[in-house]
Amino acid sequence: MRISSKLVGVGVLALVTGCSSMSPSSMVNKLSSLNPFASKDKTDLPAPLVELKATMAVRTAWKLDIGKAGPHTFSPALAGNTVVLAGGEGDIARVEAATGKQLWRTKAGTELSAGVATDGNLIVVGGAKGTVLAFDMDGKKLWSSQLSSELLSSPVVGQGIVVARSLDNRIVGLDAKTGERKWTVQRVTPALTLRSAPGMLINGNDVIIAQPAGRLSSFILATGAPRWDQEVGVARGATELERVTDIGGAPVLFEGDVCAVSYQGRVACFDAAAGSVKWTRDLSSEVGVAVDQRFVFAPDDKGALFAFNRDTGSNAWKNDKLAFRRLSTPVSYGRTVAVGDYQGYVHFLSREDGSFLARAATDGSAIIGTPQVAGSHLIFQTQNGTVTAIAVE
Repeated sequence: MRISSKLVGVGVLALVTGCSSMSPSSMVNKLSSLNPFASKDKTDLPAPLVELKATMAVRTAWKLDIGKAGPHTFSPALAGNTVVLAGGEGDIARVEAATGKQLWRTKAGTELSAGVATDGNLIVVGGAKGTVLAFDMDGKKLWSSQLSSELLSSPVVGQGIVVARSLDNRIVGLDAKTGERKWTVQRVTPALTLRSAPGMLINGNDVIIAQPAGRLSSFILATGAPRWDQEVGVARGATELERVTDIGGAPVLFEGDVCAVSYQGRVACFDAAAGSVKWTRDLSSEVGVAVDQRFVFAPDDKGALFAFNRDTGSNAWKNDKLAFRRLSTPVSYGRTVAVGDYQGYVHFLSREDGSFLARAATDGSAIIGTPQVAGSHLIFQTQNGTVTAIAVE
């Protein structure tokens, strides 16, 4: 079971024990949805790939192995015309975005559980034993700082501050030069949450953080003081399982809007400065959203990909031909929106109507994390550690 499909808190032992005797088909059903009352019908098996005649050209520009992610989630990070990568086995590398040429590669000295983030001056990752590790842009280790528990979410860095959040929902601000702790914020964790990697982003002098229980919060980078706090997901149902509404993936900032989606909750966009709600729509997702000038794209936990009007939240289109294929966070580029699946395929759809345009394969394992756009390349990282740059032509 992948990490984003696990729960932590009360009742987790019973859930994990129950998985051990599952048949393959019932395991797929469990991966498809955490709701124990969801249909166990065989129609919940992953949809077969639809045959298509490609109407746009895509090709693999380069590939690189950075090491298996294990049970964790890693995303590439951009630094100018380079990409910084990290894997669960402790490797960190910086490569040219256009060619994949490796500029350097180093070992963190420990297994990693989260990363990677950079502001172009500093690289930060999360160690498997709760450490934040910082490197310069040439791969030299600068400092490490111990947190109270494991890191699942990638740290972020900006304005001379590194922000990291541990599994117990303790958020810390560290001095980017020394690793010295500047501030700490402790938020309440619900009795039951997804064991996932809800993300953070820098917004000028603030940091916006996805919280358990479906909340999105903004803090002042320098002090950790709260700026605003809003609900993305609203808990419903009588049981703790039904009321899990954790945010999936990382929130996305675009032209003053910040958008996010939650499990068993909603997709929503807010004013990033004030936190005021622009719109919300019911949706359940374990992964993040993509945003462009016109649309917000979000896959649901049943494998349908939705496009919402960014200004109003109205539904522009829906493609349900990838049902139960465990879709990744999507990425928008030009006339296409691309999304990965559990078999490592990248599906290219029209951003205007959701029709299929092309398909590309990676390494056969699930695409994880948040894809990145680097020039004309879309960069994806898989569970088995293959980083693939796909050129859109």
